[in-house]
Amino acid sequence: MTYKTEQEKFWAGEFGSGYIQRNQGDQILASHLSFFSKALQGTSGVDSCIEFGANIGMNLKALRLLYPEQELYGIEINEQAVRELTKVIPSSNIYHKSILDFKESKKWDLVLIKGVLIHINPEELATVYSKLATATSKYLLIAEYYNPSPVSIVYRENDDRLFKRDFAGEILDQHPEFKLIDYGFVYHRDQNFPQDDVTWFLLERLTKNK
Repeated sequence: MTYKTEQEKFWAGEFGSGYIQRNQGDQILASHLSFFSKALQGTSGVDSCIEFGANIGMNLKALRLLYPEQELYGIEINEQAVRELTKVIPSSNIYHKSILDFKESKKWDLVLIKGVLIHINPEELATVYSKLATATSKYLLIAEYYNPSPVSIVYRENDDRLFKRDFAGEILDQHPEFKLIDYGFVYHRDQNFPQDDVTWFLLERLTKNK
């Protein structure tokens, strides 16, 4: 594959494969179950979901336990992660490609992106926002590091690989067809179900998307 940005190459390669080992296990799954039970309590009629940046499917595993009948899809750039993801959802439901290359006319009731926007080249965010908005017929759930103004953070000794900003606010400004219906924060010191200081935002589409 050829990639447009250095960030895509980074996650498609060895670093992305190493991430797999650090982000799995029963405790993480339990935390995800708690997270989604809270973040999605304001939704209804969510029969399908696609995750942008699904990795090995830990989020999708949690969603399957909470919503056993939900049809699940995922987009994933890393080949090793895709092999693991096929153990969670059918291979026909996996898009093995960069989010920047994703094009699909199908719509999903829920579009999920969690801990992924922070790793996308800021110059490509407007494009990704449009892809997220286009893909959902009902809800968009964003869970990322929040900062009121854009900032770049050194990530595991790598520059320009992690960015914090008001992703949800930018999406709402760029796409007025959405409204904010809920939001929250999960602290890394939560005694029962910690997350990595994630701020989440649940947006609902106001206009039909066919």
